[in-house]
Amino acid sequence: SSGEGASLIQKSRTGPASQLALKETKTGIYLMQEGNEEPFNIRLHLAKDILTIQEQDVICISGEPFYSSERTVTIRRQTIGGFGLSIKGGAEHKIPVVISKISKEQKAELSGLLFIGDGILQINGINVRSYRHEEVVQVLRNAGEEVTLTVSFLKKTPAFLKLPLCIPSDQSSGTSSPLCDSGLHLNYHPNNTDTLSCSSWPTSPGLRWEKRWVDLRLIPLLHSRLSQYIPGSDAFRKNAFQVIAVDGVCSGVVQFPTAEDCLDWLQAIASNISSLTKHNDLILNMCCPFCQQIIYMGWVDEKEQDSVQDRMYSPKFLALRGSSLFKFTAPPVTTWDWTRAEKSFTVYEIMCKILKVSQSTDSRLVVIILCRFQDSDLLDKRRHCFSVQTESGEDMFFSVELECELLIWEKAFQMATFLEVERIQCKTYACIMESHLMGLTVDFSMGFVCFDAASKAVLWRYKFSQLKGSSDDGKSKIKFLFQNAESKSIEAKELEFSNLFAVLHCIHAFFAAKVACLDPVFVESQSQGHKFVCLK
Repeated sequence: SSGEGASLIQKSRTGPASQLALKETKTGIYLMQEGNEEPFNIRLHLAKDILTIQEQDVICISGEPFYSSERTVTIRRQTIGGFGLSIKGGAEHKIPVVISKISKEQKAELSGLLFIGDGILQINGINVRSYRHEEVVQVLRNAGEEVTLTVSFLKKTPAFLKLPLCIPSDQSSGTSSPLCDSGLHLNYHPNNTDTLSCSSWPTSPGLRWEKRWVDLRLIPLLHSRLSQYIPGSDAFRKNAFQVIAVDGVCSGVVQFPTAEDCLDWLQAIASNISSLTKHNDLILNMCCPFCQQIIYMGWVDEKEQDSVQDRMYSPKFLALRGSSLFKFTAPPVTTWDWTRAEKSFTVYEIMCKILKVSQSTDSRLVVIILCRFQDSDLLDKRRHCFSVQTESGEDMFFSVELECELLIWEKAFQMATFLEVERIQCKTYACIMESHLMGLTVDFSMGFVCFDAASKAVLWRYKFSQLKGSSDDGKSKIKFLFQNAESKSIEAKELEFSNLFAVLHCIHAFFAAKVACLDPVFVESQSQGHKFVCLK
């Protein structure tokens, strides 16, 4: 139906990574707004790796083209119907007067040089670009029996005229389809003997002009980002979004008739971006050792710590690779780029919290990550948010566009942490107990082991299952409550650390990994993920 576009969902079979997600192709006609300009009709076409944005224009489709940006045509006043044209607009509408209708009873449409949506720039040499509507009408009334018009097709006029959106049929030749324009056939053909005499008529035989969809922008989808929010803010556009390519080229704000249409396109584009990212990660991982495998890459918006009113959020690119979480201002392309991250963190020494986890999230996953992911209130109107608390206790807040993207991040962070804990098996931190220098080892197999730093003598050890509770002062001290295996009594152990949050997060990471090993669904998902990551 009109405005809804045509959608074809197809599954690529070119490689393992591309089979992880369906790739969509879609086509539809919607509105585009750039800056403060009036919106105009555009045609969107989504392919598996590129988003094509087309605008309407009048082009020469055969013969020797002579069209640049303006056309000149001379027409004669008819006895009945005058010039056979209807006009709208004018300076009071912040647009030149435009041709809104070409009478089928008149011969103007047979000239092949005038189209609905043409702006009238000059009349008999008089510049009327800035004339009001009534002023242009008076000029035409006084123009005599023959009038020479200088016109140019204005892309924003179809939206101004509220012309119906229609979907061109695909051409087997692969060329752009002509615009459906009020049912009028506006092409010149040399066999037309009834053609109006025109002083500017081209001498080349077979010259034909048509409204066509021509490429306005091509947006490569790999590492592109989407946004329904006004840049830098939490103001949500429910019926519109923009796509920004990795090189900074912006699609402009694409507007849809309904929020459902908007979400449908947003999800389709996000799905193709995700598929391309996974395929790209797969290729990069073939050249990397297991400890440097890429688990996740994607765009987020980070909330500014000292934000001003007009710039609350900034785009960042997050990557989970090996033992680290990297934060970039742009996607890393070269090996050198990975050394120039804005910040990097060890995954098992940071903690992620999903803000307002959706009820649709898999309940098994919630159970698995209960000790690492917790509900928390959103900070503003942004949806699909999460926070990352660093080893120093600093909180960073991020948002993504879609719930599915939040779930992808959630699972990727869990996988990265689990794999790293599984790889290192244990982590030791220096600490002080009763004024003596000690060491605390968190061991994946044995649990907690405390030893004297000088003699290496083990003072005590407990299994993970023996930890019944803990508390900290938010600065340096942690109090552990362990249950004695034999007496069942609770034994308190207080340790002091110089890096409190890193220790807390590490303990949580080891606990989460231990709990995850007990869940068969998680184990199976990790096994499949492991195959994808390694791909030996």
